[in-house]
Amino acid sequence: MKAVCLLSGGLDSTTCLAAAIRQGLETYALSFDYGQRHRFELEAAAKVAKALGAREHRIVRVDLRALGGSALTDDIAVPKHNDVSELGAGIPVTYVPARNTVFLSIALGYAEVLGAERIFIGVNAIDYSGYPDCRPEFIEAFERMANLATKAGVEGICRVRIETPLLRLTKPDIVRMASGLGVDFSLTASCYDPGEGGRPCGGCDSCLLRRKGFAEAGISDPLESRIP
Repeated sequence: MKAVCLLSGGLDSTTCLAAAIRQGLETYALSFDYGQRHRFELEAAAKVAKALGAREHRIVRVDLRALGGSALTDDIAVPKHNDVSELGAGIPVTYVPARNTVFLSIALGYAEVLGAERIFIGVNAIDYSGYPDCRPEFIEAFERMANLATKAGVEGICRVRIETPLLRLTKPDIVRMASGLGVDFSLTASCYDPGEGGRPCGGCDSCLLRRKGFAEAGISDPLESRIP
C-alpha cells in the first residue's frame, strides 16, 4: 500500500515518516518550499528521506509569503523565551495562516495521482504551540472533505485516510517513539530561526518544546551542543 507523508525535516514529521515506513508502506515524502525563513529544514528533510528510505522525496514550491501574517514568512520577529513555561496560551505569531490546509490539499492531489490511500502528517494536540490546524477536529473535517473532493473518492476507487500517529502523544513520548524507530536525531531540524548551517537558536517555541521533550524522555539531543 502507498502512503504520502508530509515531511518538514523536524522531529515530529521525521517520526511520522519512520512510523509509516515501519508499517511496510511504500512511502512518498512530500516537503514544501513555502517561503519559510527557516529554509534549512528543506536540507534536513532531504537527508531524513534518504536515511529512512522513502520511495521518493518531492519538494513542492508554494509561496505563502504572498499572504504574510506569520513570523515564519513575513518581516515579523520570531519570539524568543528563556523557558517553555513562558510560552503563552494563545495562538502564536509563528502560526502560518492555512498552512496545513494548503499542504494537505496538495498531498491529497499527490496521493490521488499515486493511488495512495494514506496521508501521514505529524500534527500534535498536546505538546504543541497552539496552532488551530493541529487539532483533531481539523483533521477529521479534512478527511471527510477529502473523500468528497476527489475522483477516486467519488468513484469508490479508494478512500483516503489522514494518519496522525503523534496526535495525542506528549513531546517526550514522541522522542521515545522516534528513538525506538531508529531516527537519527542529528539529521532533523526544528528551529524557527536557525543560524548559519542550521544552528538552532535555543529560544524559539520549537527549540524550547524540543528541549523539553528530550529532557523528559531522558534522551540526549545531538543538536543541543550546537545551541549558542
